[in-house]
Amino acid sequence: MKVAVLVPCYNEGTTVARVVKDFQKVLPDAEIHVFDNNSTDKTAELAHNAGAVVHFVIRPGKGNVVRRMFADVDADAYLMVDGDATYDAPSAPKLIKKLIDEDLDMVVGCRVEDSKDNNNYRLGHRLGNRLLTGSVQKMFGGQFTDMLSGYRAFSRRFAKSFPAESGRFEIETELTVHALEMKMAYGEVATPYFERPIGSESKLSTYKDGIRILKMIARLYSNERPSRFWALVGSTFILIAAVIMIPVFIEYLSTHLVQRFPTLIVASGLAVVGVLCATIGLVLRTVTKGRNESKHLAYLQHKSVRNDLGL
Repeated sequence: MKVAVLVPCYNEGTTVARVVKDFQKVLPDAEIHVFDNNSTDKTAELAHNAGAVVHFVIRPGKGNVVRRMFADVDADAYLMVDGDATYDAPSAPKLIKKLIDEDLDMVVGCRVEDSKDNNNYRLGHRLGNRLLTGSVQKMFGGQFTDMLSGYRAFSRRFAKSFPAESGRFEIETELTVHALEMKMAYGEVATPYFERPIGSESKLSTYKDGIRILKMIARLYSNERPSRFWALVGSTFILIAAVIMIPVFIEYLSTHLVQRFPTLIVASGLAVVGVLCATIGLVLRTVTKGRNESKHLAYLQHKSVRNDLGL
């Protein structure tokens, strides 16, 4: 069985060599691939010297890196981990073992802070993760504890069927929704989460990237559940139209006359827009069905590791 460790990096010169060596120890037969995303420090050089295969991705953003990782690396199982040395390397065999033994398509390493003062995981990130994870659960279902974790194991089936439309840190959200919409089997493993070493800085902005992730959730909902999304939008327009029409209707009951023609025209227009939105949702549902069938065919082209091993 061929295992590939995929490490997306941007200016992780402080930690990348340590990450490569740590994973070489716990997964000695795995290939370590570092994908350098326009780093301005010595990330690529240090990763190469540590024994990793180094790739270069010109388009900035973690989502663009993940797209290239899954496309360029051929393996039976993939382990994705950030290059900032905050994830626990000894947990890697647990993720891979769970992936194979239970014939799963994705295993998420759920972060458990490895400190008594709980300062490793910033409060804003923690609260944002809970909010965003809860939003995805409400919209798509599933029972994920840590949707935004960057520590994950994937089957070949997952990697080769994943469309990867995200550009930046929304990628974890897209990975999660892809598993849910394709009805893939997934699991979780609790892993320690460490404080960033001195000199290493987080590239994730709590508010700016949080807003991007919210937009991605809305976009995925409109793409994957168009009939529900546009029905919600259409219902909103119709509800507004109904509220606007209340005084016109009351006046008509009293006088049998319609004197507020501008209000009537606006309300009628909003109602028409609402009906059109619902119709759009029905049309797009057919498009979504075709797109999902294409992804499902890509998924079916690849055997599970258990089948290859004769299990």
